[in-house]
Amino acid sequence: MSKATFDPTRYNKSGNKPFADVLQAAMSRRSMVKGGASFAALTMFASAGLVGCSDDDDNNASNDSNDNTTNQPDTSSAATLGFESIAGSKTDAVVVAAGYTAKVLAPWGTPLNSNAAPWQPDGSNSAQDAANSVGMHHDGMHFFALNEEGSDGLLCINHEYLDLNALHPNGPTRDPDTNLKTSAEEVRKEIFGHGVSVIRIQKTNGEWAVVENDPLNRRYTGATEMDITGPVASEPTLLQTPYAQAGDKVRGTLNNCGNGYTPWGTYLTCEENWPGYFVNTATRPDDQVRIGLSDDESRYGWDDVAGDPSEADGEFTRFDVSIKAASAAEDYRNEANGHGYIVEIDPFTANSRAIKRTALGRFRHEGCVFANLKEGEPMVFYSGHDARFEYMYKFVSEALWDPADANSTDRLATGSKYMDSGTLYVAIFNEDGTGRWAPLELSTITTTGGSLADSFATQADLILNTAGAADLLGATPMDRPEWCAVDPITGSVYLTLTNNTRRTEPSPANPRIDNAYGHIIRWDEDSSGNTFSWDIFVFGAPASGDADTNRSGLTEMNQFASPDGLVFDSRGI
Repeated sequence: MSKATFDPTRYNKSGNKPFADVLQAAMSRRSMVKGGASFAALTMFASAGLVGCSDDDDNNASNDSNDNTTNQPDTSSAATLGFESIAGSKTDAVVVAAGYTAKVLAPWGTPLNSNAAPWQPDGSNSAQDAANSVGMHHDGMHFFALNEEGSDGLLCINHEYLDLNALHPNGPTRDPDTNLKTSAEEVRKEIFGHGVSVIRIQKTNGEWAVVENDPLNRRYTGATEMDITGPVASEPTLLQTPYAQAGDKVRGTLNNCGNGYTPWGTYLTCEENWPGYFVNTATRPDDQVRIGLSDDESRYGWDDVAGDPSEADGEFTRFDVSIKAASAAEDYRNEANGHGYIVEIDPFTANSRAIKRTALGRFRHEGCVFANLKEGEPMVFYSGHDARFEYMYKFVSEALWDPADANSTDRLATGSKYMDSGTLYVAIFNEDGTGRWAPLELSTITTTGGSLADSFATQADLILNTAGAADLLGATPMDRPEWCAVDPITGSVYLTLTNNTRRTEPSPANPRIDNAYGHIIRWDEDSSGNTFSWDIFVFGAPASGDADTNRSGLTEMNQFASPDGLVFDSRGI
């Protein structure tokens, strides 16, 4: 999540016991490493001994039957990094290890085809140029190789937000009295700056470069028409708008932050702080209140130019989701219902439509990663809700994994097989180092003794307010769940919790109040997949921090703060 779009408001009013309280109780049950083993020796997030908390100083899992924390399997990777670590620094520059170089490859505004003019440094390019060029403010990305050598492939890149003063030569044009935006062309350009770029890149003589005018180069913007599947799509009245009378399509993907990919070769882009793009000045439904959709003004004011003579198909009007007419067929009350999902893209097929997979939940998604695959067993996807005091989710497919699907040529149909039907769960962490996954289904019993069916009429209603349903199950509020990574050797799952400076009381899963540095937790699931054991892998801190701050004994060579994206390679590093 970028600071430019971070929303500090706490929307979770559930009163559920936060992870910090869980961790505080857990820490009181066992001793803490005070200095001890070096994090650098753990081969940087590889499968290795516990750093953040342990029963001894040798990083060996305890054999005490009363210790319920995770015991690291003996099959952990023995691989090591092939370069020297880099000392921590606050220098505003790209720094790489000795023997490596860094060069700019595909900056904002790089033309993808002949429909875009070369980008101008003053930002004077047109909206049409923006629709056919690399978008703004890159975030999550993934490379899909087109040859065995990996020297030719497709790079999918998320575009999270905008720098308006760079996008327009003189900044956005506004009415001097109302401060509302007045240029429809500028707003289109802003909408086109969002979304995802698919770019073909090749390595020649040791140099990577964008392949100009390649037929696979393309953009998915904040205005691109997309399909939508899963529970919400099963009730088209929830998606009906003047543009989509049948409720069978949506427009655009916004605030694309974390990402993922699938075994069958598709790209997953995550819609994170999307609520800020909409406004509802009338009465907001429960799901909009819970997720934080504004009742005052939208982030970029795209609705300011609603009604412009050049407006087509409500392209600006749709960002005001207030009820203004007799039915959803006449206003855009349902427009926001088409946002907040994992979006699947087939990078290998030119002009293929993106698909929003609603079964994986509707919230501020940060990343989407699948667990290690096992033939004949369901697929599992993990995704965090990146906001203070929000939750960790997983989706378990109804379909059982067939290795042949990794070679599917109908990739989006394969995505439908594994991502449209299944069970969505939310995590509950216990103080004894165990936890469980609570299913977000109508029949699930809530903390008050009723069922979710008492609050939601259908599964589609529940998905629209995923976080609200999780509140009722007593889910554990976390310190901004970001990316997950799954160890390919052991199957252990690692989750970054980036920070939370709003907590004033210590808690079990986070014993530090005013958690400015964040931490990384880890869990292993039992054979049923319903319960798990968890521990703290490492606490973020500066090397200069005192013993309470630098609980994991970090040094200048491995100090870090606010962990976000992370990934394992195939060796287990």
